[in-house]
Amino acid sequence: MARSALLNVMSQAATKAGRGLVRDFGEVQHLQVSMKGPADFVSSADRKAEEVVFKELSRVRPDWGFLMEERGAIEGRDPQHRWIVDPLDGTTNFLHGLPMFAVSIALERDGEIVAAVVFNPAMDEMYTAEKGGGAYLNDRRIRVGARKTLPECLFGTGIPFMGLGDHAGFLYELRQLMGESAGIRRYGAASLDLAFLAAGRLDGFWEHALKPWDIAAGSLLVKEAGGFVTGLSGEPFDVMRGDIACGNEFIHKLLVGQLKEAATKRLAARRAGESRETGETDPNSPA
Repeated sequence: MARSALLNVMSQAATKAGRGLVRDFGEVQHLQVSMKGPADFVSSADRKAEEVVFKELSRVRPDWGFLMEERGAIEGRDPQHRWIVDPLDGTTNFLHGLPMFAVSIALERDGEIVAAVVFNPAMDEMYTAEKGGGAYLNDRRIRVGARKTLPECLFGTGIPFMGLGDHAGFLYELRQLMGESAGIRRYGAASLDLAFLAAGRLDGFWEHALKPWDIAAGSLLVKEAGGFVTGLSGEPFDVMRGDIACGNEFIHKLLVGQLKEAATKRLAARRAGESRETGETDPNSPA
C-alpha cells in the first residue's frame, strides 16, 4: 500500500504519541498503590500525547485548524481543513491498566472526513483510510464482515455511566439486541470499536452522543472498509451530532430496525406508565 504524504504524517504523529502512551502506561500500575494520584498522571499522559500530535501536524500544515479533546477548537488560517484528534481514546481503560486505548486522528476537508488514522499502541496496530482509497490495518487491506443474520453477529456499543446519558433507553436497546445476536461487547474506546468493525472483528456498532474526536476517524475506516455509517434511525451521519449506527449492508439495516423497535417498546412502556399515574386506560388494550 502506498500512503499519501498526508497519511504518512498522520501515521507518524499517531505512532510517536502512542509510543509515549505505552511508556506512561507502564507507570500507571505503579501509581495505583501510591499517593500521587493515578488520575492526575493519566491526565498528564493525555496532554503530552496531544502536544505531540499537535506539534507534528502543525509542523507540516501550520495553517490548518484543530478540534481536540483537551484543547478544544483551534481556528486555522485555512478554513477548509481541520484536524480532529483524540490523543488518548480509552482514558478509563488506561487509568485501570487495561491495554485498550488508541490515538485517533482524522482530517476534515470542507466538512467531510477524508483521511483517518487509529493507532492501537498496545497491540501495535495501525488502521488507516483515505476517502476513495480503502481501509488498511498495518498496510493490509481490510473489509467489514460478510455476515447477514443477527444470530451470527457480535456487536459493540458504549454503556452510559456516572449518571450521564439515557440509561433507561440504553437498557431497552440492550435487551433488544441481547435477544437477537451472538453477543455484545463494550471495549471502552469508540475509535477501536469502529476500527474492529472495519476489520471484521465486530459486525455492528451503535452508540449515542459521542464526541467528534471519538468517531471522526473510525467512521471513515468503516466506510472505506465497505460498511454503512448513519445516525441511529438511519438518517445521514453527522460527526458533530455524535449518534452512530454502522455495519455491513445487511447488518446495518437490521441493527437500525432493532434500535427502532427498542425505541417503540420504550415509548409504549412510558405511555403505559403515564396512563397508570393518571388513571387513564389504554384505548388499544382489550376491554
